[in-house]
Amino acid sequence: MKEIFYCPEESNFYSNCLENFVFRNRHNFKHVVEFGSGDGIPVIYSLLRNQFTGLIHGFELNTAAWKVANLTIDEYSLSDKYVIDNSSLFESNQPQAECLVANPPYLPAPDNDIYMPLLFGGYDGATITNQLLTLGYDNVVVLISSYSNPVSTIECAKNNGYYVNNFTVLPLEFGYYSSEPKVKNHIKEMRSNKMAFYSGNYYFLAGVLFTNYQHSSVDLSKELSQVLTGL
Repeated sequence: MKEIFYCPEESNFYSNCLENFVFRNRHNFKHVVEFGSGDGIPVIYSLLRNQFTGLIHGFELNTAAWKVANLTIDEYSLSDKYVIDNSSLFESNQPQAECLVANPPYLPAPDNDIYMPLLFGGYDGATITNQLLTLGYDNVVVLISSYSNPVSTIECAKNNGYYVNNFTVLPLEFGYYSSEPKVKNHIKEMRSNKMAFYSGNYYFLAGVLFTNYQHSSVDLSKELSQVLTGL
């Protein structure tokens, strides 16, 4: 369905990041907030594979995706662990949680007149990701694309009191949404301005755990930046 984001490889990667950075985290998170839950599959699959005893409160603007997600949540009897609102986290009361998670919209383009407007991440693709880093959650798990001005996101995190606690990287081919001529040409222009980094038809997608400096540990910001800009 074109009205619902579909990329199994990316969804599986997001699911694995949730398992490694959230569900198996030594801090044992009990309350998690999710921005942009989509069809809910990444979280649902992660819950089925792990003994998570907390609550994930998701927010999803796409009504079609929200309906599909709730049907699947009911199918697997996970409504006590995963609740999704058909609204925006930014316009909510922003529930308290130990961790915020998201595979945020990160497609860069001159405007949101693209195949799927809800995937528009602003002119440089980093706008929504960077906005999530201003909400004040102690831990933030997000996916960051190497063609979406990743250096700005790392700097934004630092400016908002975060360090890179952990990260993992997946090489991906440009897909249906990122190969739209309007988007791909814009990314090409960004690369000439050192705001996008990719090689041939491949880019890097990083799953990153940002943690507030109050819980400081080894900062991997430099290593992450080198990976995402070194294609």
